[in-house]
Amino acid sequence: MTPTLRTAVAAITLATLATLAQIAAAQTLPALSDAPYPGVIQLSVDATDLDRKIFRVRERIPASPGPLALYYPRWLPGTHSPGAALAQLGGLQISAGGKPVAWLRDTVDSAAFHVEVPAGATALDIEFQFLTPVEAGTERVVVTPDMLGVQWNAVVLYPAGHAAAQIAVQPSLTLPTGWQAGTALDVASKDGASTRGTTFAFKPTDLDTLVDSPVFAGRHLQRLDLDPGAAAAGRAPVFLNVVADRASQGIISPEQLAAHRALVTQADKVFASRHFTHYEFLLALSDQFGRIGLEHHQSSENGVKAAYFTDWSKGSFGRDLLPHEYTHSWNGKFRRPADLWTPHFNTPMRDSLLWVYEGQTQYWGAVLAARSGLVSAADARDELAETAALLDARAGRAWRNLQDTTNEPLLWATRGRRDWTSWQRSADYYDESRLIWLEADMLIRERSNGRRSLDDFARAFFGAEPKRVQPLTYTFDDVVRELNRVQPHDWAGFLRQRLDTNDRPAPMGGIAAAGWKLAWSDTPSEHYKARMAGYKVADFSYSLGFDIGEAAKVRNVNWGSPAFDAGMAPGATLLAVNGRAYTEELLKEAVTAAKTGGPLELLLKSGDLYRSVRIDWRGGLRYPSLQRIDGTPDRLATLFAPLR
Repeated sequence: MTPTLRTAVAAITLATLATLAQIAAAQTLPALSDAPYPGVIQLSVDATDLDRKIFRVRERIPASPGPLALYYPRWLPGTHSPGAALAQLGGLQISAGGKPVAWLRDTVDSAAFHVEVPAGATALDIEFQFLTPVEAGTERVVVTPDMLGVQWNAVVLYPAGHAAAQIAVQPSLTLPTGWQAGTALDVASKDGASTRGTTFAFKPTDLDTLVDSPVFAGRHLQRLDLDPGAAAAGRAPVFLNVVADRASQGIISPEQLAAHRALVTQADKVFASRHFTHYEFLLALSDQFGRIGLEHHQSSENGVKAAYFTDWSKGSFGRDLLPHEYTHSWNGKFRRPADLWTPHFNTPMRDSLLWVYEGQTQYWGAVLAARSGLVSAADARDELAETAALLDARAGRAWRNLQDTTNEPLLWATRGRRDWTSWQRSADYYDESRLIWLEADMLIRERSNGRRSLDDFARAFFGAEPKRVQPLTYTFDDVVRELNRVQPHDWAGFLRQRLDTNDRPAPMGGIAAAGWKLAWSDTPSEHYKARMAGYKVADFSYSLGFDIGEAAKVRNVNWGSPAFDAGMAPGATLLAVNGRAYTEELLKEAVTAAKTGGPLELLLKSGDLYRSVRIDWRGGLRYPSLQRIDGTPDRLATLFAPLR
């Protein structure tokens, strides 16, 4: 390096240090303004690097001289938690007028970056990479040789101090040549002239809508109309965008297409309106692309196994995913808990009403899956039995109430894996709340002599203001008020008792009121077997009190179960049963033989320690099912029947 160049570099370094010191001294985040952010952010994402799975981002943000804070979206709708992939952002460079601009990360909020916009500048040019996972692990794989998913929150920085809905963005996405894209965004143009691929330029939108409108793209993508008569009838259209590892996996039979179309029809009958301009199911069929189910107002991200359609006859496990995410367009996106609505993606959310947002969505997802024919009534009953059995085994209900589990998304960010789920509890606001909403539905049906049901609540509550797309918030009192309009009752007391108390048994009142009860069999149902096969699990939860995952690893041990009392813990490897090498069938035989006094001794390996445990259990194999209560009406049959 020449002396002149060395002097120039030193001068630049000193200037940068001085700027950083100035930024650090004035490191504050601006208060929220009601005014729109001036200008339009230009955002370009290049997603053509399939080998290294890297998204390359360029932004131009209009800016005036002086301090500016930039946010990387942290609190993400649908995750209810601070889920930003900050560690995957790399190579951040900021410039103005072709000259570097120093940046400094906020020392308190790691998702905020401070810059000093230089005099004379009118915009900041930003470059960085989003380093997507190269293999399956703690983060979900979003790029494969044949498909990818872009969540805009991962590839954008935005100016602090303004509501997301008040920030205008002009986005574009470059995909490999020949690939197609599915998204709720409107395409303005496609340009295939570049040697890198095809650039999809989307119409300008606001940041709130952009982040709520992800893209699924792929080599094999087809878009199917799920409501062919929508345009003629003046309804918002609904489409199914299917992207697959291989074109043959995306072939849909008339029966399968009819079931997905019936989902749209049955949802209309429940919710009575469509609060979107169009809706796009994004469905990835892949064994490489990460599994996902994430709601958005006018679309949803759904990642399922590659054989979703080709193994259709082998069972309905997993086919309630699309009904669940579609329901969220009404419950969660249009009608939104007031404490979950935030002006931008770096304002903390509060999750107190997740038992409505997710719990009632879980309920309607299961009901719509059955009413549409995606899931048979028999499978719907079996799935309900499995849910009830799982929750009835939650020993943690003795100390942690359901309301407290709505804090779970905030704990996920720091807790990592939970070893004792049955005692610690997890996101039980999904399934336990589903049982509560079933009980509410059955109570309305009983007290109204079958004239009303929870469907009436849904039509009024989620179908409110039929032409409105903008979110409409609600509170606990709003929910209670509408329930009382449908059927007078002490709904506040009903809900608070189930949310706030530490009752050990699961809330089974709805199942009983529907004419059924939880029962046990030594043979699993076909639905149960398909579910365990999907999870790759050998399940002995309701007999010995544990389940076994891949490589014979003990996954979960139920608190207070026979296995727990014998000293078992998650993480051990099951090597042998009564002195013979472990297989699932061998353990089943041993459990059955123990009913008449046979031995039940397991050899476990934890680290380099080998030990034998003897389990005291004489109850045989136990798998959940529902059994009819004689002399009662079968309200589940009515609930799962399609509405006419």
